[in-house]
Amino acid sequence: MTVYFIGAGPGDPELITVKGQRLIRSCPVILYAGSLVPEAVLQGHSANQVVNTAELNLGEIVTLLHQAHKRGQDVARVHSGDPSLYGAIGEQIRELRALGIPFEIVPGVTATAACAALLESELTLPGIAQTVILTRYGTTSPMPEGEQLEDLARHRATMAIHLGVRQLPAIVSELLPHYGADCPIAVIHRASWPDQDWVLGTLADIEEKVAAKGFRRTALILVGRVLDPGSFAESALYDARHRHLYRP
Repeated sequence: MTVYFIGAGPGDPELITVKGQRLIRSCPVILYAGSLVPEAVLQGHSANQVVNTAELNLGEIVTLLHQAHKRGQDVARVHSGDPSLYGAIGEQIRELRALGIPFEIVPGVTATAACAALLESELTLPGIAQTVILTRYGTTSPMPEGEQLEDLARHRATMAIHLGVRQLPAIVSELLPHYGADCPIAVIHRASWPDQDWVLGTLADIEEKVAAKGFRRTALILVGRVLDPGSFAESALYDARHRHLYRP
């Protein structure tokens, strides 16, 4: 018996790994985060127990996992995006280890990747940015020391900010001194879902554009010069003058 923490991707049912889909269709028990995972991801399953965990607490979820373990039934524990990023699997894993229940993590497509695809952008460009910072905006749960947004902004790297659209004015004010008012920024609502929507602007005008759209939740913020880079250097990878193992 194994509990499989499966990344279902950002919303589009086709943005799931072959392995993740196979496990969902074969496991006799499915626990899925229904607030962020569409039911279409479960299509073709043969499970005899399917539970939407959106309204359950940690103890209730662990109880269901423990019961499946006692029955010797594999569990597809389905999370949105990639479960290793803001998936709250760490606390579940800690409980499973204490109970001696085997588990495995199956990666998934991140919301950041889906947003970059939607914007037709590469998040790392030569001479523009070679670093991507994935973070969130701390409100009810404080950020660890050194991870405040203003600390991260000093790097001027491409940044993906989760759970922050409601605090957009504060975010803009902390980014401005480091990125500049003309820096491109995008706010993407429900990337890859049927009702996906987005706005692209600059730190100077993004608040007005987002207010016009009415985005209040389930949105990711991307900021960085890569979103509108103008000219940039070509990578060495495909440079005819660059020699490597496969192109001597």
